Amino acid sequence: MTKRSTSKPASAAPTRRLSQELVIDAALAHIDRSGPHGLTMRSLAQDLGVEAMALYRYVHGKEDLLEGVVNRLMGDLTAELDEELAEHWQGFLQMFAHRVRRIAIEHPKAFPLVATRHPAAPWLRPPLRSVEVVETLLSTLVQQGFSDQQAVTTYRLFSSFLLGQLLLESSVRGADTGPVEEPLDEGDATIPHADGELMLDDAPEVLRLRPLLSEDRSDEEFEISLEALLDRLDSELSQ
Repeated sequence: MTKRSTSKPASAAPTRRLSQELVIDAALAHIDRSGPHGLTMRSLAQDLGVEAMALYRYVHGKEDLLEGVVNRLMGDLTAELDEELAEHWQGFLQMFAHRVRRIAIEHPKAFPLVATRHPAAPWLRPPLRSVEVVETLLSTLVQQGFSDQQAVTTYRLFSSFLLGQLLLESSVRGADTGPVEEPLDEGDATIPHADGELMLDDAPEVLRLRPLLSEDRSDEEFEISLEALLDRLDSELSQ
């Protein structure tokens, strides 16, 4: 009598132990290869060797997943700021800018996600998906003596310059910088935008300054930036 084998087929892959961190890291790696438009819950599940529904234990849908990717990119940003440089607003902004640029260089295809509207704060101008970053900028400037209006103006001008410059750099490195505010498909999400609302609750300065942050002053800011550039060029040419 032939003994029946109880071993598993050689082609059977072991079940992969998932975690939220693993799912987010895999999503970032997928975006680094094919960009955010190529990421779906199904394609990510294929990367991880699981069924798509298994991912919903860790994220509530694609929008939640992209929130996690942005948090992964920007999460250590403020922790890395040099305390000595952060004691003066110019040193703080310089250090901040170089840290953000490093993210854009290391993850050019994922960087355009940073310049999209946060679901809990679609009124932010200019749009920045990381509310934590906006909160850090505003609270630091206010602590260093900036008035509310000065802090918001600085955020707007600084962010406009930084995002504009780095999106150009990212596009040179292969990023798709086409419509950054394309609606995201929540798929089978059971708690849409829940992560965004929780983050906004932890951003008291952003909430307090909402009226100023939501003003559309793009025409005025464009003229100010243009005049500053022309003044600098005039100074260079007159030397």
